[in-house]
Amino acid sequence: MTDRLSVQQVKEQLKMVTSFSDPFVQNLREDPRKGVQAALQQLKKRLAKQQAALSAFEERFKYERALWQAGNQYVAGMDEVGRGPLAGPVVTCAVILDDRFDLVEVTDSKMLSRRERERLYLRIVDEAVEVSIAVNSPAVIDQLNIYRATQDAMIRAVHELRHQPSHLIVDAVPLSLSIPQTTLIKGDQKSISVAAASIVAKEYRDHLMADYARLYPGYDFENNMGYGTKQHLAGLEKHGVTPIHRRTFAPVPQFLSKS
Repeated sequence: MTDRLSVQQVKEQLKMVTSFSDPFVQNLREDPRKGVQAALQQLKKRLAKQQAALSAFEERFKYERALWQAGNQYVAGMDEVGRGPLAGPVVTCAVILDDRFDLVEVTDSKMLSRRERERLYLRIVDEAVEVSIAVNSPAVIDQLNIYRATQDAMIRAVHELRHQPSHLIVDAVPLSLSIPQTTLIKGDQKSISVAAASIVAKEYRDHLMADYARLYPGYDFENNMGYGTKQHLAGLEKHGVTPIHRRTFAPVPQFLSKS
């Protein structure tokens, strides 16, 4: 009998429930205690949220599943991080998944907290068929321009894959490759492999910028990741330009005389 359980014991047991049709839940529906009924409402909300997340996950898998069904064994999702900052490299990533991939939380890296990204980064690398990362430095960005530097790094990420893909899903940046491509605007919100690539690239670059923050203190790189925040601009005013600054990105050139 559920009425022999305290409200706290009921709450603890409900944490393990995965369906509202569970017999334990059905028995609780007749329990008159307000605390129990409140716990049931919380369960209902939790299960609805989980179902919505699962449905969204399946929707983000639709491009990969269609390509697999068309005979493409290896499909690589691609994304980049770091096109806009004043400092640091651009980082690109290619991720190949298979139909066993089950990390429902994987979505656009910008929608995740730093802690969530860190946790998912390790699990993506562990569960993916393969992950490839390619980086272009600020010097290369200044030489080529950011768009071409991003394309160059993406192409290298593809070439460095051991499992060569027969199709690419690319976030917004078409590539000069003979491999067929699906180019998506906001692809990290629409494709699970692109979302996985965005998380890996973001985490990889964030860790690089944290290292640079120790090498070049005073710019707040560990928090702004090279973007032109107030603290970053104050660092440029006080300390001048570092070797990791992009000299073709305004307003960096106006601080070159301070270096």
